[in-house]
Amino acid sequence: MADPSETHTPRRTHPLTRDFDLATLVALRHEVQQWAQRNGLTDLALYRFVVAVNEITTNAVRHGGGRGRIELWRAGDRLHCRVSDQGTGLPADRHRPARPGPQAVGGRGLWLASAGIDDLTIDTGRHGTKITLSCLAS
Repeated sequence: MADPSETHTPRRTHPLTRDFDLATLVALRHEVQQWAQRNGLTDLALYRFVVAVNEITTNAVRHGGGRGRIELWRAGDRLHCRVSDQGTGLPADRHRPARPGPQAVGGRGLWLASAGIDDLTIDTGRHGTKITLSCLAS
């Protein structure tokens, strides 16, 4: 008889790489959600990962030249996402996401992304920004 725990093992999928822009953000969010589910995320962890990725991709479109590239991959028990753009880079005060004040109109994207995942790194300069985030897969 098969081990019952084996019936719930997520199907691991190949890495995913896509270029995106404003017109494809909604479809990309759905694709990220499906990919993360196939790689073991469920419930709150899935929601947080999808929100984090959505915030970073939206920021790439809004502040990074109107488009970007996403790379999703699994390494061991961790899911990783790298979003890159060709913008002019982040200001120095944005490298450590902090919760904006209640009256702030914007500035919540990086903070929301970092609050929902295990690790977020920023590599930025005048030729663009790469933000990599990761979380533990179920």
